Amino acid sequence: MSEQQIKITLAQLNPTVGDVTANTAMARAARERAKADGADLVVLSELFIAGYPPEDLVLKPAFQAACRGAIEELARDTADGGPAMLIGTPWVEDDKLYNACALLDEGRITALRFKANLPNYGVFDEKRLFARGPASGPVTVRGVRIGVPICEDIWLEESEEYENVVECLAETGAEILIVPNGSPYARDKTDLRLSIVVARVTESGLPLVYLNEIGGQDELIFDGASFALNADLSVAAQLPAFEENITTLSWHKTPDGWRCNGPIAELVEGDKADYAACVLGLRDYVRKNGFPGVLLGISGGIDSALCAAIAVDALGADKVRGVMLPFRYTAQVSLDDAAKLAAAIGIRYEVLPIADAVNGFEKILAPVFEGLERDITEENLQARARGTLLMAISNKTGAMVVTTGNKSEMSVGYATLYGDMNGGFNPIKDIYKTEVFRLSSLRNSWKPDGALGPSGEVIPVNIITRPPTAELRENQTDQDSLPPYEVLDAILERLVEREEPLATIIAAGFERDVVTRIDRLLNIAEYKRRQAAPGVKVTRKNFGRDRRYPITNRFRDPGKALPEPDDKLVTRTSRASAEAFEG
Repeated sequence: MSEQQIKITLAQLNPTVGDVTANTAMARAARERAKADGADLVVLSELFIAGYPPEDLVLKPAFQAACRGAIEELARDTADGGPAMLIGTPWVEDDKLYNACALLDEGRITALRFKANLPNYGVFDEKRLFARGPASGPVTVRGVRIGVPICEDIWLEESEEYENVVECLAETGAEILIVPNGSPYARDKTDLRLSIVVARVTESGLPLVYLNEIGGQDELIFDGASFALNADLSVAAQLPAFEENITTLSWHKTPDGWRCNGPIAELVEGDKADYAACVLGLRDYVRKNGFPGVLLGISGGIDSALCAAIAVDALGADKVRGVMLPFRYTAQVSLDDAAKLAAAIGIRYEVLPIADAVNGFEKILAPVFEGLERDITEENLQARARGTLLMAISNKTGAMVVTTGNKSEMSVGYATLYGDMNGGFNPIKDIYKTEVFRLSSLRNSWKPDGALGPSGEVIPVNIITRPPTAELRENQTDQDSLPPYEVLDAILERLVEREEPLATIIAAGFERDVVTRIDRLLNIAEYKRRQAAPGVKVTRKNFGRDRRYPITNRFRDPGKALPEPDDKLVTRTSRASAEAFEG
């Protein structure tokens, strides 16, 4: 390194939770790339050696020891005189477990920095796992003082609970801030991250490098999109989203501090980002869990069509199998559209009529159901026959069943347990029905970089324009049971994402009877959602990590204006602590 320059390699990579050996090899390969670029430092993301988030796996002593052993192994590698390495790892010290970053250089672990602010909201649960680290000063790499706040350490300003780690680093002489992150994707997250970084750069007057991991981990998607800002808030570099990337940045010392002019990649945003997240999520779930491929029921409807397109983009047509499972209510147009879809995306496709299975179930149940009216029970037998056949093929071949219910259906329970809900993973679980239509139209005119499916129209237009139907009885459409999806989704977004009171939703112009009915359906479907397959998170609040409601729950919003609190009823002693009261 010359006196006025430091070269920093950003390794935006895709670790696997628990695969310490593979993650170590990935880190070593990134360092070799950095060494070839003449870098002084290579940076990897938060808890990289463990994979993020490791959840309760990180509490296992054997896993903690494996992670430490890998860090020590990588530290020994740095005795070759090549670049230093900054890498995230769990670390036990004084019988406390920390979310740490280790600086490896000259054959040693030359510094450790511990995460001070532990997130405990939404998808995060770190306070239960890690001890809170102290706000520490910078580390030194080739004579340059580098501050290492870890993810949440830059997200919130100082408060009773949170330390201003960036302020501490600036006051103790940091020259550049490098932030290793495990920041999951959610819609519009890019703008939020940028606003947070702008605030920290403005407060500290220091340039900041924001390194994020990429990849799918269960329902979470990490989109990468790492970037750096100069101290004047100009963009120093922008890495691409939804793909691995190793980029070496040259930082130069100027009279106004350190500055970089690196590559600026164009980011996918909006619906394109949601679609790319669904593809990445399915790809990594299948790959990291060792499935040879996937299969799914192809109904001729839009949900299964979109999932099939996502599966082919994620895995390639040779790893996707479609099965049409018709019954007497299946229209010829559904059979035709399903066949056209399969041909367009090039997957293996077969038709397995289910009449014998359904009629067999009905015959077995006839004595039990004697004298009872036909109802939704018989409709559900169709879905469960389909689910049983798909799971049988899965058992025989090892391929994972992709389940295809959208968020609108999951919200109101418009799905059959042990039927169309069968499966290992759902790429559109967090996508509302109106968004399913949008993403389907989008995919016919665009596909993400790296997608393995064909270009052009892959979802027949008739599937997109035809009114959706479960085809469980004659002339059935979804709107027989549900409000129009435009209305349903608007209400659900307010109930689920915003947690708005019913009175607020009704005041916004929605019919009271419709709102209260949807709220009731949302509440009573909790037990179904608890048994649903995991699926990609794209919204602010998905069903799973973000929304943890009790199944047994008697509270119902009455839909009336909320009462004003009466502070006169709260006495001084009722606010005091027990100790103060006793005193």
